[in-house]
Amino acid sequence: MAIDISEAILSLGKYEFVIYGDIKSEQDWNDNVKFVSGANDNGTAIFSDTKPVTYQQVLDKQSELQADYDAKQYQRKRASEYPSIGDQLDYIYHNGIDAWKTDMVDPIKNKYPKDNS
Repeated sequence: MAIDISEAILSLGKYEFVIYGDIKSEQDWNDNVKFVSGANDNGTAIFSDTKPVTYQQVLDKQSELQADYDAKQYQRKRASEYPSIGDQLDYIYHNGIDAWKTDMVDPIKNKYPKDNS
């Protein structure tokens, strides 16, 4: 999954904004991203002439979020293979925590180790 530019903007602060089209360059950023600075009496958005964050700040945050997402691929793979919570609790009840770790948790952790993410 690619991290969207809007996710990067949102993670930088509580901004209200509109993006028109795809942002592939700083020119697109300047022309097609508008930040809301308020609303008029009719409730229509008023857009600021300035941006609270720069295009480079957004690109840097987008790269940071993408790297974090990619680094946690092992977590998503593990989560999809673990049995349901109910099944795990039933297994613990009948077999104990040590057996649950050995039989249910460890095989999946070994299949998807952190260092191979």
